[in-house]
Amino acid sequence: MKREDWDARYASVENLWAVRPNRFLVAEAGELPPGRALDLACGEGQNAIWLASLGWAVVGVDYSEVAIAKARARAERDGVGAEFVCADLVGYAPEPQAFDLVLVLYLHIPADQRRGVLERAAAAVAPGGTFVFVGHDLTNMTEGVGGPSDPQILCTPAEIAAELPGLEIEKAERVLRDVAGEERDAIDALVRAGRLSPS
Repeated sequence: MKREDWDARYASVENLWAVRPNRFLVAEAGELPPGRALDLACGEGQNAIWLASLGWAVVGVDYSEVAIAKARARAERDGVGAEFVCADLVGYAPEPQAFDLVLVLYLHIPADQRRGVLERAAAAVAPGGTFVFVGHDLTNMTEGVGGPSDPQILCTPAEIAAELPGLEIEKAERVLRDVAGEERDAIDALVRAGRLSPS
């Protein structure tokens, strides 16, 4: 979608996505010692703000100016310090090996663009750091519920694991996410990876 389309979606409701942090992020990163974190495709900032409340120094980046404005306002309202940047991830290049945690959650761009974003995201992981990806799995179209209907935006855990040069894959699996009012669960791809510390 174009930037103005995302801006319109974010402006149309108080919270386009859940207010609470992503459950898979909580499970994968909740016990990590705080450091520097980078949240790519941060939306309204719920995950970045949660991390900041735990003591992380967080930078959140998103395509939508409306989403970034809402994230900044929420962080101020919640009394937490987090930096939010409006940028197109297709061209955004974070500082290499500078972040102890890098997140890419529900990034809605075609696979050919996603590969470059993930390569740069992987490069941003510091030695000893962690990378977490969550996205709509390809099987969600036929076996799950909700999410994008464009297969170019969907993925599999194996595809994502193959797009993270320099990182050690720790987990690459499909996970189920219950959706209120739906009989079926949504199916997500979850990948966790890390950069080994120098020996």
